[in-house]
Amino acid sequence: MAADAVTPLPFSVLLPVYAGDSPSFVRRAFESVTVDQSLQPDEVVVVQDGPVGAELAEEIAHLRDSTTVAVRVLQLEHNVGLARALDAGLAACTFDVVARMDADDIARPARFAEQLALIAEGYDIVGSAIQEFADERRPGAVRVPPGSPQEIERSARFRSPFNHPSVVFRREAVRAAGGYEDLPLMEDYWLWARMIAQGARGRNLPEPLVMYRVGAGAYARRGGANLLRSELELQRRMRRIGFTTRTQFARNLAVRGTYRLVPEALRRRTYRSLFAEETPG
Repeated sequence: MAADAVTPLPFSVLLPVYAGDSPSFVRRAFESVTVDQSLQPDEVVVVQDGPVGAELAEEIAHLRDSTTVAVRVLQLEHNVGLARALDAGLAACTFDVVARMDADDIARPARFAEQLALIAEGYDIVGSAIQEFADERRPGAVRVPPGSPQEIERSARFRSPFNHPSVVFRREAVRAAGGYEDLPLMEDYWLWARMIAQGARGRNLPEPLVMYRVGAGAYARRGGANLLRSELELQRRMRRIGFTTRTQFARNLAVRGTYRLVPEALRRRTYRSLFAEETPG
């Protein structure tokens, strides 16, 4: 869909950054959501989540001086974690329509033109497939989410229905659901569940509009005792608000809980078989 076919909607890009991010990755992510886009944002809100090193601080200052797009930097005194950083960033955004971007990913040029067209049609949240990569020149597996509102609502009872780095949403729909709440590595899924329960309408595009950087340890982080604790808490919360049935709750504990405890190599194979398709590099 051509950018000139999109009903103009002003929108913000929300980009959180913390001490562990690479300055060069941050620069590439910023370029991909500004100068590379066929439909450029009206502002980029950079949330600096706590103190950062000198090199990253210099890069953030460079972004602030951008002549391409208005950039606002929100500096948080302490590292508060992703959920609280995003909530603070949402409050700082000027516009109701907000696009998420991670500091180490790359947005493809048609991303906002494609997604804003659906937001203009009345959807509250629009995501897309994402494509894993370690080297930008050799993209890998594609994670394809459920597409239609009905498929999203159905699948959300078992797995996160959106790829978090790919979403564009209406801030008011996020606020109506209570905003981001702290739940390590599960804050996005918990938000989507509450939004869907509140009646938010979602869509996913099958094209991988975001390249998702996968480094060493990416699948290791999907398991372990800490993530298992978050998984159990997520399932309790979804059951408490009536988002899942007792049967779905028991199934999720058995399947998703076990997934957090299996060896990394098996976890990688299982995830790819369920949620991704291989693409020749």
